[in-house]
Amino acid sequence: MSLQDGVWRDRLKAGWTRITLGARSLGRGLADLLLPPLAHDSPEATASAGLTPDAWARVAFLEDPVCDGCGAGFEMDGGPFAAPRCAACLARPYAFARARAACVYDEASRGLILKLKHGDHQPFAPLFARWISRSAAPLLETADAVVPVPLHRFRLLSRRFNQAAEISRPLARDAGLEYLPDALIRRTHTTSQGGKSARGRRLNVRKAFAVSAEGRRRIKGRRILLVDDVLTTGATAEACARALLEAGARAVDLAVVARVRTAREIPT
Repeated sequence: MSLQDGVWRDRLKAGWTRITLGARSLGRGLADLLLPPLAHDSPEATASAGLTPDAWARVAFLEDPVCDGCGAGFEMDGGPFAAPRCAACLARPYAFARARAACVYDEASRGLILKLKHGDHQPFAPLFARWISRSAAPLLETADAVVPVPLHRFRLLSRRFNQAAEISRPLARDAGLEYLPDALIRRTHTTSQGGKSARGRRLNVRKAFAVSAEGRRRIKGRRILLVDDVLTTGATAEACARALLEAGARAVDLAVVARVRTAREIPT
Protein backbone atom coordinates (compact mmCIF):
# COMPACT_ATOMS: atom_id res chain seq x y z
CA MET A 1 0.00 0.00 0.00
CA SER A 2 1.49 3.35 -1.01
CA LEU A 3 2.36 5.88 1.65
CA GLN A 4 1.25 8.65 -0.71
CA ASP A 5 -2.32 7.33 -0.94
CA GLY A 6 -5.19 7.60 1.55
CA VAL A 7 -5.08 4.33 3.53
CA TRP A 8 -8.64 4.40 4.77
CA ARG A 9 -10.01 5.06 1.28
CA ASP A 10 -8.16 2.02 -0.13
CA ARG A 11 -9.64 -0.19 2.56
CA LEU A 12 -13.13 1.04 1.83
CA LYS A 13 -12.66 0.49 -1.89
CA ALA A 14 -11.41 -3.07 -1.35
CA GLY A 15 -14.86 -4.16 -0.21
CA TRP A 16 -16.44 -2.90 -3.39
CA THR A 17 -14.21 -5.01 -5.62
CA ARG A 18 -16.24 -8.09 -4.67
CA ILE A 19 -19.41 -6.63 -6.15
CA THR A 20 -20.14 -7.52 -9.79
CA LEU A 21 -20.33 -4.87 -12.49
CA GLY A 22 -24.01 -5.55 -13.07
CA ALA A 23 -24.86 -5.14 -9.40
CA ARG A 24 -22.92 -1.89 -9.22
CA SER A 25 -24.69 -0.50 -12.27
CA LEU A 26 -28.10 -1.45 -10.91
CA GLY A 27 -27.33 -0.01 -7.50
CA ARG A 28 -26.05 3.22 -9.00
CA GLY A 29 -29.17 3.59 -11.12
CA LEU A 30 -31.48 3.10 -8.14
CA ALA A 31 -29.42 5.46 -6.01
CA ASP A 32 -29.57 8.17 -8.67
CA LEU A 33 -33.35 7.91 -8.76
CA LEU A 34 -33.64 8.25 -4.98
CA LEU A 35 -30.69 10.60 -4.40
CA PRO A 36 -29.63 12.46 -7.57
CA PRO A 37 -25.87 13.13 -7.82
CA LEU A 38 -24.70 16.39 -6.31
CA ALA A 39 -22.29 18.81 -7.91
CA HIS A 40 -18.82 18.74 -6.33
CA ASP A 41 -18.87 22.49 -5.80
CA SER A 42 -22.50 22.84 -4.63
CA PRO A 43 -25.38 20.95 -2.97
CA GLU A 44 -27.22 21.33 -6.29
CA ALA A 45 -28.39 18.08 -7.94
CA THR A 46 -26.96 17.40 -11.40
CA ALA A 47 -27.46 14.83 -14.16
CA SER A 48 -24.10 13.31 -13.23
CA ALA A 49 -21.53 14.10 -10.56
CA GLY A 50 -19.36 17.05 -11.59
CA LEU A 51 -19.54 20.83 -11.47
CA THR A 52 -22.51 23.13 -11.68
CA PRO A 53 -22.97 24.90 -15.06
CA ASP A 54 -21.83 28.17 -13.48
CA ALA A 55 -18.59 26.62 -12.21
CA TRP A 56 -17.91 25.03 -15.61
CA ALA A 57 -18.39 28.40 -17.30
CA ARG A 58 -15.87 30.11 -15.02
CA VAL A 59 -13.01 27.59 -15.46
CA ALA A 60 -10.61 28.75 -18.21
CA PHE A 61 -9.74 25.45 -19.88
CA LEU A 62 -6.60 25.50 -22.03
CA GLU A 63 -7.09 24.55 -25.66
CA ASP A 64 -4.59 24.20 -28.51
CA PRO A 65 -2.41 25.90 -29.48
CA VAL A 66 -0.29 25.65 -26.32
CA CYS A 67 3.47 25.70 -25.75
CA ASP A 68 4.81 22.16 -25.98
CA GLY A 69 7.41 22.89 -23.32
CA CYS A 70 5.38 24.45 -20.50
CA GLY A 71 1.72 24.13 -21.53
CA ALA A 72 1.06 27.88 -21.60
CA GLY A 73 -1.63 28.96 -24.04
CA PHE A 74 -0.66 30.94 -27.12
CA GLU A 75 -2.77 34.02 -27.82
CA MET A 76 -3.26 33.00 -31.45
CA ASP A 77 -2.61 30.09 -33.76
CA GLY A 78 0.52 30.86 -35.75
CA GLY A 79 -0.20 28.17 -38.32
CA PRO A 80 1.88 25.14 -39.35
CA PHE A 81 5.16 27.09 -39.38
CA ALA A 82 4.83 28.62 -35.90
CA ALA A 83 7.34 27.69 -33.20
CA PRO A 84 5.92 24.96 -30.96
CA ARG A 85 7.42 26.57 -27.85
CA CYS A 86 7.17 29.93 -26.15
CA ALA A 87 10.11 32.34 -25.90
CA ALA A 88 10.89 31.32 -22.32
CA CYS A 89 11.08 27.60 -23.19
CA LEU A 90 13.23 28.32 -26.25
CA ALA A 91 15.60 30.40 -24.12
CA ARG A 92 15.80 27.99 -21.21
CA PRO A 93 14.10 24.59 -21.63
CA TYR A 94 12.89 22.76 -18.55
CA ALA A 95 14.35 19.39 -17.56
CA PHE A 96 10.97 17.82 -18.37
CA ALA A 97 10.48 17.39 -22.11
CA ARG A 98 6.84 18.47 -22.50
CA ALA A 99 4.05 19.81 -20.32
CA ARG A 100 0.28 20.14 -20.45
CA ALA A 101 -2.24 21.79 -18.11
CA ALA A 102 -5.99 21.32 -18.13
CA CYS A 103 -6.82 24.92 -17.21
CA VAL A 104 -5.51 28.29 -16.12
CA TYR A 105 -4.81 28.76 -12.41
CA ASP A 106 -7.10 31.62 -11.42
CA GLU A 107 -9.77 32.38 -8.85
CA ALA A 108 -12.19 29.87 -10.37
CA SER A 109 -9.83 26.88 -10.55
CA ARG A 110 -7.94 27.80 -7.37
CA GLY A 111 -11.04 27.35 -5.23
CA LEU A 112 -11.72 23.92 -6.71
CA ILE A 113 -8.12 22.72 -6.30
CA LEU A 114 -7.97 23.93 -2.69
CA LYS A 115 -11.14 21.99 -1.90
CA LEU A 116 -9.20 18.82 -2.74
CA LYS A 117 -5.81 19.90 -1.41
CA HIS A 118 -6.87 21.31 1.95
CA GLY A 119 -10.59 20.60 2.17
CA ASP A 120 -10.33 16.80 1.74
CA HIS A 121 -13.05 16.89 -0.92
CA GLN A 122 -12.13 13.61 -2.63
CA PRO A 123 -14.56 13.64 -5.59
CA PHE A 124 -12.38 16.32 -7.19
CA ALA A 125 -9.48 13.85 -7.68
CA PRO A 126 -11.11 11.67 -10.39
CA LEU A 127 -12.66 14.80 -11.93
CA PHE A 128 -9.22 16.41 -12.28
CA ALA A 129 -7.85 13.11 -13.63
CA ARG A 130 -10.44 13.29 -16.42
CA TRP A 131 -9.47 16.87 -17.18
CA ILE A 132 -5.80 15.88 -17.46
CA SER A 133 -6.59 12.84 -19.59
CA ARG A 134 -8.01 15.23 -22.17
CA SER A 135 -5.39 17.99 -22.04
CA ALA A 136 -2.42 15.61 -21.76
CA ALA A 137 -3.63 13.00 -24.26
CA PRO A 138 -0.47 13.28 -26.41
CA LEU A 139 1.69 12.75 -23.33
CA LEU A 140 -0.32 9.75 -22.13
CA GLU A 141 0.02 8.11 -25.53
CA THR A 142 3.81 7.96 -25.23
CA ALA A 143 4.15 7.44 -21.45
CA ASP A 144 5.22 4.16 -19.86
CA ALA A 145 4.30 4.99 -16.27
CA VAL A 146 2.72 7.71 -14.10
CA VAL A 147 4.53 9.20 -11.09
CA PRO A 148 2.96 11.78 -8.72
CA VAL A 149 4.96 14.60 -7.18
CA PRO A 150 5.42 13.34 -3.59
CA LEU A 151 4.82 14.99 -0.24
CA HIS A 152 7.26 14.78 2.64
CA ARG A 153 6.11 12.30 5.28
CA PHE A 154 5.57 15.07 7.86
CA ARG A 155 3.24 16.95 5.53
CA LEU A 156 1.59 13.69 4.52
CA LEU A 157 0.78 12.96 8.16
CA SER A 158 -0.87 16.34 8.65
CA ARG A 159 -2.76 16.31 5.34
CA ARG A 160 -3.49 12.52 5.41
CA PHE A 161 -3.16 12.12 1.64
CA ASN A 162 -1.18 13.38 -1.34
CA GLN A 163 -3.45 15.21 -3.79
CA ALA A 164 -1.10 14.48 -6.71
CA ALA A 165 -1.28 10.75 -5.94
CA GLU A 166 -5.07 10.84 -5.68
CA ILE A 167 -5.24 12.39 -9.17
CA SER A 168 -2.53 10.13 -10.63
CA ARG A 169 -4.11 6.81 -9.61
CA PRO A 170 -7.33 7.08 -11.67
CA LEU A 171 -5.41 8.80 -14.47
CA ALA A 172 -2.98 5.87 -14.78
CA ARG A 173 -5.74 3.28 -14.40
CA ASP A 174 -7.93 4.75 -17.12
CA ALA A 175 -4.95 5.16 -19.48
CA GLY A 176 -3.74 1.60 -18.86
CA LEU A 177 -0.37 2.82 -17.56
CA GLU A 178 1.70 1.60 -14.63
CA TYR A 179 1.22 3.70 -11.50
CA LEU A 180 4.35 4.28 -9.41
CA PRO A 181 3.31 6.27 -6.32
CA ASP A 182 6.49 5.62 -4.33
CA ALA A 183 9.09 5.81 -7.10
CA LEU A 184 9.86 9.42 -6.22
CA ILE A 185 10.39 10.48 -2.62
CA ARG A 186 10.70 13.86 -0.92
CA ARG A 187 13.75 13.56 1.31
CA THR A 188 13.72 17.04 2.86
CA HIS A 189 10.85 18.88 4.52
CA THR A 190 10.97 22.17 2.62
CA THR A 191 9.06 25.33 3.48
CA SER A 192 6.02 26.29 1.41
CA GLN A 193 6.72 27.60 -2.09
CA GLY A 194 4.04 30.27 -1.65
CA GLY A 195 5.36 33.83 -1.69
CA LYS A 196 8.82 32.91 -2.96
CA SER A 197 10.43 34.29 -6.11
CA ALA A 198 11.26 31.97 -9.01
CA ARG A 199 14.87 31.77 -7.81
CA GLY A 200 13.76 31.20 -4.22
CA ARG A 201 11.49 28.35 -5.32
CA ARG A 202 14.31 26.67 -7.23
CA LEU A 203 16.69 26.92 -4.28
CA ASN A 204 14.02 25.67 -1.87
CA VAL A 205 13.51 22.36 -3.72
CA ARG A 206 16.84 21.96 -5.51
CA LYS A 207 17.83 18.77 -3.66
CA ALA A 208 14.49 17.89 -2.11
CA PHE A 209 13.66 14.86 -4.28
CA ALA A 210 15.20 11.45 -4.88
CA VAL A 211 14.24 8.17 -6.50
CA SER A 212 13.72 5.15 -4.23
CA ALA A 213 15.72 1.97 -4.79
CA GLU A 214 12.64 0.18 -6.11
CA GLY A 215 11.67 3.21 -8.14
CA ARG A 216 15.09 3.30 -9.80
CA ARG A 217 14.55 -0.22 -11.10
CA ARG A 218 11.05 0.51 -12.37
CA ILE A 219 11.75 3.81 -14.16
CA LYS A 220 15.02 2.90 -15.87
CA GLY A 221 14.82 3.47 -19.62
CA ARG A 222 11.15 4.47 -19.48
CA ARG A 223 9.23 7.64 -20.33
CA ILE A 224 7.60 8.96 -17.17
CA LEU A 225 4.53 11.18 -16.88
CA LEU A 226 4.97 13.32 -13.76
CA VAL A 227 1.69 14.61 -12.27
CA ASP A 228 1.02 17.55 -9.94
CA ASP A 229 -1.87 19.88 -9.17
CA VAL A 230 -0.44 23.31 -10.10
CA LEU A 231 2.46 24.61 -12.21
CA THR A 232 3.71 28.03 -11.15
CA THR A 233 7.39 28.65 -11.93
CA GLY A 234 8.07 24.96 -12.56
CA ALA A 235 10.68 24.71 -9.79
CA THR A 236 9.16 21.65 -8.11
CA ALA A 237 8.51 19.79 -11.38
CA GLU A 238 12.02 20.69 -12.56
CA ALA A 239 13.60 19.22 -9.41
CA CYS A 240 11.48 16.06 -9.72
CA ALA A 241 12.30 15.64 -13.41
CA ARG A 242 16.04 16.00 -12.77
CA ALA A 243 15.90 13.34 -10.04
CA LEU A 244 14.05 10.94 -12.34
CA LEU A 245 16.42 11.56 -15.26
CA GLU A 246 19.50 11.13 -13.09
CA ALA A 247 18.05 7.81 -11.88
CA GLY A 248 17.78 6.51 -15.43
CA ALA A 249 14.40 7.62 -16.83
CA ARG A 250 14.53 7.99 -20.62
CA ALA A 251 12.41 11.17 -20.53
CA VAL A 252 9.97 12.97 -18.24
CA ASP A 253 6.78 14.82 -19.26
CA LEU A 254 4.59 16.86 -16.93
CA ALA A 255 0.79 17.02 -16.57
CA VAL A 256 -0.97 19.34 -14.12
CA VAL A 257 -4.52 20.37 -13.36
CA ALA A 258 -3.74 24.10 -13.69
CA ARG A 259 -0.91 26.47 -14.50
CA VAL A 260 -0.44 30.18 -13.95
CA ARG A 261 -1.24 32.33 -16.96
CA THR A 262 1.91 34.45 -16.94
CA ALA A 263 5.21 33.26 -18.41
CA ARG A 264 7.88 32.07 -16.04
CA GLU A 265 10.80 34.22 -15.04
CA ILE A 266 13.90 33.67 -17.18
CA PRO A 267 17.00 33.82 -14.95
CA THR A 268 19.77 36.19 -16.01
